[in-house]
Amino acid sequence: MSLPNSENASTLENAMQLMIQTFHKYSGNEGDKYTLSKAELKEMLTTELGSYLGNAQDKEAVEKIMGDLDSNNDGEVDFTEFIILIGALTVACNDFFLEYNDKQ
Repeated sequence: MSLPNSENASTLENAMQLMIQTFHKYSGNEGDKYTLSKAELKEMLTTELGSYLGNAQDKEAVEKIMGDLDSNNDGEVDFTEFIILIGALTVACNDFFLEYNDKQ
């Protein structure tokens, strides 16, 4: 499977490409290039999701997120575990905006 050319890709295809590219931007910095170490996860959370996860600088928060995501307990977050985080955050944001709109 090849990725579609960005100019011809749909909005959703572009979003998928961005998630893949973002994961690999951080996963290749140390150790296994196909997983996020704790340090890589912290950098990604702080840089890419700082406004959604305001306490990403908090060591305990990063430990909790890592523990929740690392389903196979290998001390690293693979792409599938990363997508679970993105999916959960997306659902939470959608729920928040639905509630917000209902109150308006």
